[in-house]
Amino acid sequence: MSSREELPGMPPDREVEFLIELLPGTAPIAKRQYRVAPKEQELIKENIDELLGKGFIRPSSSPWAFPVLFVDNKDGSRRMCVDYRALNDVTIKNKYPLPRIDDLFDQLQGACVFSKIDLRSGYHQMKIRPSDIPKTAFITRFGLYEYTVMSFGLTNAPAYFMNLMNKVFMEYLDKFVVVFIDDILIYSKTEEEHEEHLRLVLQKLRDHKLYAKLSKCEFWLDQVPFLGHIVSKGGIMVDPSKISSVMDWKVPEVVKEVRGFLGLAGYYIRFIENFSRIAKPMTSLLEKGVPFNWTKERQAAFDELKKRLTTAPVLTLPDLTKSFTVYCDASKEGLGCVLMQEGKVIAYASRQLRKHEVNYPTHDLELAAVVHALKIWRHYLFGNKCEIYTDHKSLKYIFTQNELNMRQRRWLELIKDYDLEIHYHPGKANVVADALSRKSYVNMAVAFQMPFELCVEFESLNLGFVHHTTVATFEAEPTLEQEIRNHQKTDEKIQEIREQIKLGKAPHFHEDEQESDRMPDVDGIKKLILGEAHDTAYSIHPGSTKMYHDLKERFWWYGMKRAVAEYVAVCDTCQRVKAEHQRPAGLLQPLKIPESKWEEISMDFIVGLPRTQKGYNSIWVVVDRLTKVAHFIPVNTIYSGARLAELYISRIVCLHGVPKRIISDRGSQFTSRFWEQLHDSLDSKLRFSTAYHPQTDGQTERTNQILEDMLRACAIQYGTSWDKSLPYAEFSYNNGYQAGLKKSPFEAPYGEGAGHRYFGTKRREKQVFGPDLIKDAEQQIKMSRQKSYADVRRRDLTFKVDDFVYLKVSPMRGIRRFNMKGKLAPRYIGPFKIVERKGEVAYKLELPPNLSAYTMVPEEQAPLEGPDVQEDLTYTEHPVKILETSERVTRNGRVKMCECGGNITRRMRQLGKERRS
Repeated sequence: MSSREELPGMPPDREVEFLIELLPGTAPIAKRQYRVAPKEQELIKENIDELLGKGFIRPSSSPWAFPVLFVDNKDGSRRMCVDYRALNDVTIKNKYPLPRIDDLFDQLQGACVFSKIDLRSGYHQMKIRPSDIPKTAFITRFGLYEYTVMSFGLTNAPAYFMNLMNKVFMEYLDKFVVVFIDDILIYSKTEEEHEEHLRLVLQKLRDHKLYAKLSKCEFWLDQVPFLGHIVSKGGIMVDPSKISSVMDWKVPEVVKEVRGFLGLAGYYIRFIENFSRIAKPMTSLLEKGVPFNWTKERQAAFDELKKRLTTAPVLTLPDLTKSFTVYCDASKEGLGCVLMQEGKVIAYASRQLRKHEVNYPTHDLELAAVVHALKIWRHYLFGNKCEIYTDHKSLKYIFTQNELNMRQRRWLELIKDYDLEIHYHPGKANVVADALSRKSYVNMAVAFQMPFELCVEFESLNLGFVHHTTVATFEAEPTLEQEIRNHQKTDEKIQEIREQIKLGKAPHFHEDEQESDRMPDVDGIKKLILGEAHDTAYSIHPGSTKMYHDLKERFWWYGMKRAVAEYVAVCDTCQRVKAEHQRPAGLLQPLKIPESKWEEISMDFIVGLPRTQKGYNSIWVVVDRLTKVAHFIPVNTIYSGARLAELYISRIVCLHGVPKRIISDRGSQFTSRFWEQLHDSLDSKLRFSTAYHPQTDGQTERTNQILEDMLRACAIQYGTSWDKSLPYAEFSYNNGYQAGLKKSPFEAPYGEGAGHRYFGTKRREKQVFGPDLIKDAEQQIKMSRQKSYADVRRRDLTFKVDDFVYLKVSPMRGIRRFNMKGKLAPRYIGPFKIVERKGEVAYKLELPPNLSAYTMVPEEQAPLEGPDVQEDLTYTEHPVKILETSERVTRNGRVKMCECGGNITRRMRQLGKERRS
């Protein structure tokens, strides 16, 4: 105990340290400072000097920063506070419980002597973990500072301080000490006991170097104010000093003020009989969509509640060594019950019927009232003898009744846990419970959750109480809202509407701070509001519909919905990251039908398959675009271009001749110089699909899908290696019906199918060859469902040269692209300029060099010689000489490099050295 009014300095190290644990991925938050008056700047300077002198703050270079503002004290002075709301929003909430007020009062039963100790600036007596100190930084005109001790307004401050106090007084709790944050109440049955108890508590404070404020401590009292109540030997009652603010409460003018009054009055609901019935006219204003209209009925309810609070009775404290009496009653409006002991009321309780309970028969409703009382007062009644009085006579026989429904059986199991007797009490005699059951139940959020009722008490305790884990001891006035108010005063349209409201000529408008703000016609403020609702970390780019509905709850202006839609439509970030929920652009453009079979083929690789005993891990798929005949060739991904060329000649060229055109994707196997030189020698033209657009070669992609399904089925049913099933898969595919051809691929070139093991082959008279096949195929393509089905799900969209567009990219697992990895990579990049139209739905874009979809090397820069292909389709591969080897370290490991010679020219070697450097 110290007689000084200020703390001597930094607190010692304690077993509880204040932590600020943040949500994963939280980045530092830096807010701009609020504008304050010159006199307030002087107060800020004084506060900073004082806190620096005590060591409670220190200069900071933290990336965090929160603004300073002022709140009014009860004596008219102003106090500096830090607006930590943004920090509280990203802080993981500490779940350490604060004690229930009712439980604290129950411990005081039988006490006659009381003393109360109030800690001085309790929060400043606990240190912050060093690593969390930078998170408390606050910004002023005089610089950036950070707290070294726990500051007011931090969301977890009450929980951490409550934890500390419980650890300090653990051996005395529930014996002669009650602690609520930094309020300490010592209670005793005799003065001799109290002297010893008081000595133990003061010694405990001294041992832990916890300092109390002597001017706010009271000792050796017959009754003591505690948490808004007066506690004495006779029981508990409402604190008259707290009720004075209720008597001075002005008539509410907005819904917010109604909620505030009911919140304060609801804190004392246990003292007021028929509270819910009296408050019903006012609670109806809290319902959504009800316009604010202060009627005579509501004024009468307002006055009656103030009167009841000033004349509230003294409630006795429960004695757990004695029996209890409960009076219960039920009606179609609600359930009511009263807990009493030796003829004195301990508490009132009631609730409204739930929707399904309205249809209960009278017997079940009366039983529900009994169950309700047993549940809410279980901590009193369980293990103690109690008598239940009800005005429904048949409940007396509930324990001996033979036929019970499932609901009654369930409730009876609960009732049997208690030592109770049920008695019949006529309704006329059971006045209290009967009245409680016939009132509408006040909103529980108002009655029992106590939205801000302790704030008044905490102000007197000099505590920075955090309500619902946000700052509640002060109300920050956002600069944006103040700016809107200022512009409203000068906006001609708004002033005109206000004049019409006063004259009663504007039925669609009314002034209400709770409702939407009519925005002044100032583009800058509108853009600021749209930006806050769309671009900040608390909104993260919502869609136009969601953003509009969020905004219209608070703001309104002419054309707001269109403004929101336009703002979202041109948002660059949304264009890059959001998935399309409309039909893809561009109608299907089928490739031109070849004039003869095996004139044009498509090819692709299926990779990532399990390695077989023969060393295969991929399949090379080659498909004739006219007849749809396919060949499936097992390969390995490490095969060189020469090895693939051998397979190509032996499996395709030798059977079907040299194709004129080959369609493939831009895989490294098909873009290699060797592959290009081979087909130049064979007079075959290579045509590559559009980058990032596999639909160009949709035929092969679909064939791959069918083949993969076949191999999966073989693996499940036969369990053999996939390369052994590959010939059967090729036979099944080529002998199967094709919807696009109206026949099988075998039947297209040969006029009949290949037959079946059991079904045989049905000979056809008609055989299709040459031009007839092309004509038939063209007719089938025209009638094909592929394009008609595809176009239904697509939309026609064209661009012009010089338009700027975004390029859609596909995220690649485990690969970092565009500074992001995997699914976090943007869906679109750009915008890029269209430089040329390549077809109906293909365009050439002006891309930066580092984003080219593929690299084109001019022939004069890479004069490589191709293979010498002979007339019999054999070729000679030139030897390659390795001139120099090296090793490059990359992010994924080490890569071996080599410089080759032989037939490579001096210019190519020089080009290779330049690129490596």
